Amino acid sequence: MIESERQVYQSLQTSKKIIEVKQLYKYYRVGDETVKALDGVDFAIYEGEFCAIVGTSGSGKSTLLNMLAGLEPPTRGEIIINKSHLERLDEDGLVTFRRKNVGFIFQSYQLIGTLTALENVALPLSFRGESKKKRLKKASAMLDLVALQKHKTHMPAQMSGGQQQRVGVARALVMEPRIIFADEPTGNLDTKTSREIMELMQSVVKNEKRTLVMVTHDDQLASYADRVIKIIDGNLVSNERRES
Repeated sequence: MIESERQVYQSLQTSKKIIEVKQLYKYYRVGDETVKALDGVDFAIYEGEFCAIVGTSGSGKSTLLNMLAGLEPPTRGEIIINKSHLERLDEDGLVTFRRKNVGFIFQSYQLIGTLTALENVALPLSFRGESKKKRLKKASAMLDLVALQKHKTHMPAQMSGGQQQRVGVARALVMEPRIIFADEPTGNLDTKTSREIMELMQSVVKNEKRTLVMVTHDDQLASYADRVIKIIDGNLVSNERRES
């Protein structure tokens, strides 16, 4: 084992597995046929990693993300996240799990058009019953973090796509999640803005010590990640840890 490989191996040995997937299957009935969306997938993601799940349309990557987020049940197999077996939780348990552990970044931003950037970021905190003053203070700090100090009172329609996605990143972070799931987060952005968002997400993982799992069809975007998992026709064909 060469020195760089040994360093990566030793780092992983001292890291904690935050996501572990064991023999995960997902079947759908389409008419008289059974479609295998996932066909016995196994892998682990470690705390503090930026992991990209890569595959073409229909490969099973989005199904996998939905199951990791507790939005869709597996046909069989285990999904262990932060010591919780998601496949054993009922709907109330899954809702509680997501509120405590998970943040989401969407391709289509999912901002409320009648709220300012600050109010959009603060909104998830209202489900915790936090006071308005405390919510806005936390939201303001998150917008500072994503370099939107001058856009806090702007409505979504007054911001560019890249700025709206930065609001989306801030909203995902404001709940202080252990894990952030991102579904094609730069799908609606140009190349330059996509690069800026990917660099922001790298920074979030490193400086805020979060685990980020991103689904993408783009190998170039996946190159920003620490770990790249490739899915083809529901099968995991590669799982590579990249050197920083």
